[in-house]
Amino acid sequence: MGVYLVPELAAMGYQVDVVSLDQVESKDPRITYTQANAKDDSFLEGLLQNGYDAIVDFLIYSTAEFRRRHAMMLSHTEHYIFLSTYRVYADSTPLTEDSPRLLNVSEDKAFLATEDYALFKARQEDILRASDFDNWTIVRPAITYSKFRFQLVTLEANTVVYRAKKGLPVLLPQEAMPVQATMSWAGDVAKMIARLVLNPLAFKETYNVATAEHRTWEEIANYYREIIGLEYQTVDIDTYLSFFGASRASGPGYQLLYDRCFNRVVDNSKVLGITGLRQSELMPLRAGLEKELSALPEEIPWTGSAISERMDAYLRSL
Repeated sequence: MGVYLVPELAAMGYQVDVVSLDQVESKDPRITYTQANAKDDSFLEGLLQNGYDAIVDFLIYSTAEFRRRHAMMLSHTEHYIFLSTYRVYADSTPLTEDSPRLLNVSEDKAFLATEDYALFKARQEDILRASDFDNWTIVRPAITYSKFRFQLVTLEANTVVYRAKKGLPVLLPQEAMPVQATMSWAGDVAKMIARLVLNPLAFKETYNVATAEHRTWEEIANYYREIIGLEYQTVDIDTYLSFFGASRASGPGYQLLYDRCFNRVVDNSKVLGITGLRQSELMPLRAGLEKELSALPEEIPWTGSAISERMDAYLRSL
């Protein structure tokens, strides 16, 4: 998302400072890159002395880290945008900003005792709401694909694209195939976030920053087949999780069962209303995947994964 958000903000006239672990050269006088670890408190304290009008925070924190750091961020900017996730939602259709969250309605005590992504993002939302500050906005992206980010159920590009390029099939959970999923193009999400920046109507508000288009995982798998020749076979959930070295009561298991096996149909009317964007202007999923996949270099940057190796071992066992 950040790769698209930075030039979007610059095009709107902002001067943008970007902190990245990578060394990046700027070709735009309105954009400055700093190679640093933004989780380093001493670095961050110095950076915040610049007096930023707005901060869009892409970092992932533990709940303890966020509890310790949020006041420092909020007190040093006019507008703080916190990236949460649509994974905070329980099983509900359609997903509005007021839909129930897993943290509040789940009866799975083992799950609630974890720092799963869906839970710690919800806990951090609550920290913002309980704070004495009112200059924050919470955004909840759905699955977002971008230049080197391509998802299929819980698989990522280093498995999906790698195996397609090698002519190898991927193995997908049968139970997820008929489930509705929402995947947004990062360029659209960037436009939504950019138009929330410094908008006073967005303060103390939460927004689903996603497309309203939804497709089944089977349809999405077929898009990958049509675009890059990816073949797939289906297996049961437990076999699928074994490729991750995981069980149902684990991070990969919770992601699958408490997100990818839920129908995720997003209501984005609230963010469209405040930003002036229209659903008809957003990138259709198949066209967006084709756009990003066709831009990949011939030599892809992935060399496989442990997940891919376990899939190969399973296929050999057949």
